[in-house]
Amino acid sequence: MCRKDICNRDIREYAKNHNIPLWKIASKLGINDGNLSRKLRTELPAEKKAEILGIIDDLATE
Repeated sequence: MCRKDICNRDIREYAKNHNIPLWKIASKLGINDGNLSRKLRTELPAEKKAEILGIIDDLATE
């Protein structure tokens, strides 16, 4: 298990660099922002990361 500040750092930094708050990502995923934060506590599989990064890209172009 990784530390909270290390797990999924790539997703967190990508969202931050694109000025996308985690609650907007959670909304697109159809989940509560608290649930997204809990999911990010453990390293996600590559497929889920790709889905989230795609959502960030979509939100950044809106």
